[in-house]
Amino acid sequence: MTTKTFLRQPGFLLLFACTLIVLAFLGLIIYDISAKGIPALSYEFLTGYPREGMTQGGIFPAIFGTAFVTIVTTLFSLPLGVAAAIYLSEYAEDNWLNQLVRASIRNLAGVPSIIYGLFGVALFVQAMRMGTSVLASGLTLGLLTLPYVITATEEALKNVPRSYREGALALGATKWQAIYTNVLPSAASGIVTGAILGLSRAAGETAPILFTGVAFYLRYLPASVFDEFMALPYHLYILSTQHHAIAEVRPLAYGTALVLLALVFLLNLLAFIIRYRYRKLNRHV
Repeated sequence: MTTKTFLRQPGFLLLFACTLIVLAFLGLIIYDISAKGIPALSYEFLTGYPREGMTQGGIFPAIFGTAFVTIVTTLFSLPLGVAAAIYLSEYAEDNWLNQLVRASIRNLAGVPSIIYGLFGVALFVQAMRMGTSVLASGLTLGLLTLPYVITATEEALKNVPRSYREGALALGATKWQAIYTNVLPSAASGIVTGAILGLSRAAGETAPILFTGVAFYLRYLPASVFDEFMALPYHLYILSTQHHAIAEVRPLAYGTALVLLALVFLLNLLAFIIRYRYRKLNRHV
């Protein structure tokens, strides 16, 4: 079957039409947010503090808080997730117990984020006495991100040819040396891409941080991981649904939504660039 004949098949045309519909809705949403959010953007909006009952000023504390809690999430979820995936892919036996663990990890990816938030309150805020803080919220988001990191890392490790391992072992390397020097560098693009995509989702979540550390309004930036913080998703939620003058702050809400959308877009773009560079580098090795 030639390419032209394939393109004329009803199934392909249906898939193409569905793709266009999804892109049309996505473009409409981005256009609406951009058209109403760009007028609110300014240097003061990006670097200033909210004032006058959050009806004026900027969103810098929310931007800083989102970046801060995302760093904590990364430091917790990335090493732990990669280590768990290495064990499951390279060391664990293929038995019913490990298959159950893998199925459980994949099921955790579909758990509603509010469940992680309630679990974070019970474990980090109350049981471990961290209080409502950046640390409690970051660890809660880390739990949310772990299934994505583990799954992406395990799939990336499985895509590395078996000959990479066998060649290192034949030269006298230990199993860990073979993994560290041959397998992990080859799987790095998939690992980093999966991690960044998981973190970009975590950066836009409101429910997990709602009870674990995010604040409605603060006059200061968090000085440590044990302080409360402001965050873009929760700030947008307040401006859109809970503010006493919703109509008055609607331009600020659209500006906040545009900044959050840009942050998520940049994280996804970073994942794409890293994946492209690693693939290009592997072609020349």
